[in-house]
Amino acid sequence: MQLRHGYDFSEYAPASLKRRVQQLVRSHATGTISELNRRVLHEEGFVTRVIEGLSVPVSEMFRDPLVFRALRDKVLPVLASYPEINIWQAGCAHGQEVYSLAILLEEAGLYDRTRIYATDFNDAALQMASEGIYATRDARDWSRNYLEAGGLHSFSDYYSARYEFIKLDQRLRRNVTFFNHNLVTDEVFCEAHLILCRNVLIYFNNALQDRTLGLFRDSLVRGGFLCLGTRENVDFSPSAATFGDVDNALRIYQAGATAGRPLAR
Repeated sequence: MQLRHGYDFSEYAPASLKRRVQQLVRSHATGTISELNRRVLHEEGFVTRVIEGLSVPVSEMFRDPLVFRALRDKVLPVLASYPEINIWQAGCAHGQEVYSLAILLEEAGLYDRTRIYATDFNDAALQMASEGIYATRDARDWSRNYLEAGGLHSFSDYYSARYEFIKLDQRLRRNVTFFNHNLVTDEVFCEAHLILCRNVLIYFNNALQDRTLGLFRDSLVRGGFLCLGTRENVDFSPSAATFGDVDNALRIYQAGATAGRPLAR
């Protein structure tokens, strides 16, 4: 797959990757991994279906609400001091966290001077993210998350409902750019004030985690912020020395800060 299509999974966590490959063998009735590989190499368009299976595009609006409350209370007031704000949402999956962030910025009065770069290596997930259409059944839980994250209005103010789906207000999309970026192979593409990459590193081995954290370090302005998933941290990495804790429990860090002593602006 790497030589033919440019996707390198060699540094993914082996146990997780093995489970997903076995699921692909079952779901596509190929019988063996060898047959799955043959179809990837020779069947037109099949690699797209495999990438969908190997990626993990699972998320929700305001996932881990306390993280979004901390971003609202501790990070956005600092970002407010910049005339323009660049945010990179890496591994954006189906876009729920991108739109959650857009709502935070809208309510903080910062969205009009913000550009959100939302990236993933799964083109099908990016297409769904750009449409902003989700199942109605999730709206109640997302409304609860929104309020726990310190939401200032009603979550229903941000979507319209029809039949079994909700469509997020397109004004939340106005400053978002969705595009394909692969954390395994691609490089720095912007100077960011905040990077969110939540529950992606858990699928990488240590070497690839360190490579990715180095990419984030090189992408952040001095004093920029990094937000990881609650099961991830920077502690093991050689890049750890370049990040200080803003909220270690919620995995929010600041580039160039000393642990426990965020940089002033």
